[in-house]
Amino acid sequence: MFDHVKKIHFIGIGGVGVSAIARMARLKGIKVTGSDISAGKTTERIEKIGGKVFIDHKKENLPSDTNMIIYSPAITEDNPELIYGRTLNIPIYSYPEILGLISKDMYTIAISGAHGKTTTTSMLAELMIYGNLDPTVVVGGFLKKQEDNFVLGSSKYFIVEACEYKESFLNLTPNILVILNIDSDHLDYYENIENIQNAFAKLIAKTKEYIICDLNDENTDKAIKKAKKINQLAKIIDYNEGKADIKLSIPGEHNLKNAQAAFDAAKLCGIEEKTALKILKNYTGTWRRFEFMGNAKNGALLYNDYGHHPTEIKATLKTCNEQYPNYKLIVVFQPHLYSRTKLLLNDFAESFNLANEVIITDIYATREKDDHTIHSKDLVKAMQTVNAKYISSFDEIKNYLEQNTDKNSIILFLGAGDVYKIGEEMKK
Repeated sequence: MFDHVKKIHFIGIGGVGVSAIARMARLKGIKVTGSDISAGKTTERIEKIGGKVFIDHKKENLPSDTNMIIYSPAITEDNPELIYGRTLNIPIYSYPEILGLISKDMYTIAISGAHGKTTTTSMLAELMIYGNLDPTVVVGGFLKKQEDNFVLGSSKYFIVEACEYKESFLNLTPNILVILNIDSDHLDYYENIENIQNAFAKLIAKTKEYIICDLNDENTDKAIKKAKKINQLAKIIDYNEGKADIKLSIPGEHNLKNAQAAFDAAKLCGIEEKTALKILKNYTGTWRRFEFMGNAKNGALLYNDYGHHPTEIKATLKTCNEQYPNYKLIVVFQPHLYSRTKLLLNDFAESFNLANEVIITDIYATREKDDHTIHSKDLVKAMQTVNAKYISSFDEIKNYLEQNTDKNSIILFLGAGDVYKIGEEMKK
């Protein structure tokens, strides 16, 4: 993919996905520059291996001798580096496009679905790494044992987390496609579940060899039926059939399903069942997926989870109650995106029923602008069956938790933004 390329500039280099490609390029001996609005763990890793990272976006960041530009989907068309780059007559790719080009040259195993992608991708990564298949891995989180979001392998295998937002996963050419589930999400783009099914149908039709999925999932079943009208299908493997005796050290029924899907994919690549079961038993989870952070000063247990969709919230709270049935469960939730909060408001309101108390903080906007049609207070108002309150300030939330919890409490920080930082402060 990067043959004859000597220098690449990455716009939005701090993002989990883009930073992985930047490190891949650097480890292949390519000079790497890039920019982002703030520094962090991912940018530090790039600089440690010789990359140059600029903070903030401006035309001057882009070297005139750059051979290629790769940018994050979060970058807008008015970005000064992107505008200048378009005058240089060099290849410019979005992150999904570059993943697609890498995918064409490798044996690609794509992990898709509304929920569980990062966990399943990391499970499969461990299966193939410790199964001595030496894969290249790009994951939307951090692999715990590797402490990384990227692994550069030397084999033909490419394991990639396939995001459905704006149909970006259609850039991929999977040999094996894992579909964990299909659910209503990214409705700011798709508008309805039928359009989401259609997008998955297109990906299914592109898959060359195997599709591993849950045929009991109504939306997945519909997507497969739609795909049959587009193209001759790869072989379907229902991971509900012929279940292996998988034992995990991490909790949650949903994680057993994720593990079964990863197990089936690993077997297709030649990993023996006995080896796979042993590796899965030693799997310890991934970053921000029901992750134990430690204890607060008052003894309360602190957990952090990336869940930002009603289905994910229900699964995480169920796991929490199963693990700690006699504890008071306090959830601190940071909604992610105005559009998602607005379109799924009633579903969100019903997803916290297993909590004893819920604190809602401000919506984490990321790529969106506030149109003032939705507020976190609207979610609190919609939550009729649980004790819920709105608190904006992280400091105020911290103080409230310290005064209203004890050693018999579990505090779950939930959301795709930076709400976990409250827990980090409570440990100090």
